Amino acid sequence: MIDGHNDLAWAMRTLCQYDFDVVDLAEIVPALQTDIPRLRAGGVTGQFWSVYVSATLTGADAVTATLEQIDFVRRLVDRHRDTFQFARTSEEVEHARNNGRIASLLGMEGGHSIDNSLGVLRMMFDLGVRYMTLTHNHNVAWADSATDEVRLGGMSPFGEDVVREMNRLGMLVDLSHVSDDVMRQALRVSAAPVMFSHSSARSICDVSRNVPDDVLANLADNGGLCMVTFVADFVSPSVAAWVGETRSTLAERGSDPQSPASMAAIIRELAATETVPHATVDDVVAHFEHVREVAGIDHVGIGGDFDGAILMPNGLEDVSKYPRLFEALRARGWSRADLDKVAKGNILRVLREAESTARSTPDGY
Repeated sequence: MIDGHNDLAWAMRTLCQYDFDVVDLAEIVPALQTDIPRLRAGGVTGQFWSVYVSATLTGADAVTATLEQIDFVRRLVDRHRDTFQFARTSEEVEHARNNGRIASLLGMEGGHSIDNSLGVLRMMFDLGVRYMTLTHNHNVAWADSATDEVRLGGMSPFGEDVVREMNRLGMLVDLSHVSDDVMRQALRVSAAPVMFSHSSARSICDVSRNVPDDVLANLADNGGLCMVTFVADFVSPSVAAWVGETRSTLAERGSDPQSPASMAAIIRELAATETVPHATVDDVVAHFEHVREVAGIDHVGIGGDFDGAILMPNGLEDVSKYPRLFEALRARGWSRADLDKVAKGNILRVLREAESTARSTPDGY
């Protein structure tokens, strides 16, 4: 199984400043949702490691922090070579699996990581980054975020150039976190399949981070992929409503309601004094079934977002729990062929098609 999004790198930065001697990932780490024993228990054979950096970092600071995130993943792989194998291509992903190792790919989460520079984008690709989420929770100069004020009404001409350059390189265009206008514009511009590395279906849970039906339908023509996320407030309307009220409380206190750190702190605070609603595996399954119905079975994947969210569904609390999802899908009549596509077949196809597009695109710096 290949997962599209895991924030272990940032979690290790905040927990121990990447110190492997302080936090040994070869053992179960209760403070995290991800470690080697639980990755093995979950049947993970491939992982896109998010090299996310906070959108409060800008310019050179964002680039530096992204490089530090990449450095962490590379050191993780080097330290545990019996478990992980770095992968840049679909062929290398298959090679890692055949060697019994977890293929480790890189995904940048937010266009602020390139500091408005196609040169930086190209260098990130050379370091192994194979997708970039065009925005995070805040706008960038060239694209609108789903959770910020509309500034451009989509992407600027430079934003379209970013998409075209990603196509030329063979870097996947990730549309999680972007506004609806950016989703639709990127689908028009991109010559290669796009992806949503960790988003669910808006018709099931009406939050801006999820994908509207018209965009899901267009994935079929584009060849792209919606990697359904497990984040509780993206899959359960009741949790989404509670989180929305919590964001309003943050705003009233003068804090940024889109700050992941601020949200984590207030959720822990409120959970000590009130009952927090929970999502379930069945909530997540509803999103898989809806994406399959609207986009088609060839356009569904898994993007858990472990260590990137506090609230996860009961039964999907950490990376060991993927088998519970597959059991639930089997119980709903999903065939082995369908599950194989969801687990790895679809994302491998998308990677191959992005690589093919890059090979057929003329160089044009």
